[in-house]
Amino acid sequence: MLVISNQVSIPDSEIVLSAIRAQGSGGQKVNKVSTAIHLRFDVRASSLPEFYKQRLLALKDQRLNQDGVLVIKSQQYRSQEKNREVALERLKIIIRQAVVMQKKRKPTKPSRSSQRKRLDSKNKHSRKKDLRRKII
Repeated sequence: MLVISNQVSIPDSEIVLSAIRAQGSGGQKVNKVSTAIHLRFDVRASSLPEFYKQRLLALKDQRLNQDGVLVIKSQQYRSQEKNREVALERLKIIIRQAVVMQKKRKPTKPSRSSQRKRLDSKNKHSRKKDLRRKII
């Protein structure tokens, strides 16, 4: 059971973990041992609340395919157990970040003093440049 928050958790039966061979260098052991982990999580068929599903499916993430399956590959470590833990932790982070609501930005006007300061500095810079010109 993967616990997302106090009220939300995902049963192990909804998460498909498969061991695959890791890419990259590593000598002869790489060709024999499947230490990398492929985690597949079907968002649409999951027991997550509807709000969570909508937010996850709205993500513009390349790990989420058109069928609504989230695929995470972990091959950072040499042990399968550690890669499994990392993949599950990444899934938890993705789900938590998808649910966080972004604050709406309130546009503000610059204050009068800040406008005055900006214009004064522009004038000062302009006068400095004028003093460097050739006198005709």
